[in-house]
Amino acid sequence: MQEYVATVKKLDPSWNPQMTEKRGKESKTAFGGPVVSSLYQEETIREEDKNIFDYCRENNIDYVTKAIRSKKVDVNVTDEEGRALLHWACDRGHKELVSVLLQHAADVNSQDGEGQTALHYAAACEFLDIVELLLKSGADPTLRDQEGCLPEEVTDCKAITSALQQPTAGKTGDGFCSPSRCQGDPQADGARAHRSHSTCGPKVLTPPPVAFASRSR
Repeated sequence: MQEYVATVKKLDPSWNPQMTEKRGKESKTAFGGPVVSSLYQEETIREEDKNIFDYCRENNIDYVTKAIRSKKVDVNVTDEEGRALLHWACDRGHKELVSVLLQHAADVNSQDGEGQTALHYAAACEFLDIVELLLKSGADPTLRDQEGCLPEEVTDCKAITSALQQPTAGKTGDGFCSPSRCQGDPQADGARAHRSHSTCGPKVLTPPPVAFASRSR
């Protein structure tokens, strides 16, 4: 291992073996931590090794759309953790991709291996506009995950909580959050980062092998 590190440093003096690990742990920061995807983990994947979930995470709408339309990929296909494309698009904040998936009959109430729906992901990552889109598309805010948590219980954004409690109102909240995501409240941001490794809300997990054809980051 030491020889490997020495060789890489020789080829790239700026390389820091601690950076990838540090960035991967950012979402575990306590109060005041950075606001990042609840499933974030940085890595580089060769184009030939990518699967449909990699393209979804990258927000490659053209590729995902073509794959679904050609029937090469089932819009409701899931990874090893039971996460569908819709879960990943919501986690990353890709609203346009979320809309595309829904237009192609993605199951808006699909639950992953921990019982979490796309609403849990969008709420935990505090993407208010995606929460509203999901609700308008028939998402059920009363579905609980395996820990017994409702989507409204995995967020500190008051506008999202309001939207989830009154899904038919179509309101964007009471001014506590921006149209796209909650920002500006370090306590809320930190709570979200902390929640990413708690028992409620999407978890920071080790990605499955890239070869899995059906989460790598």
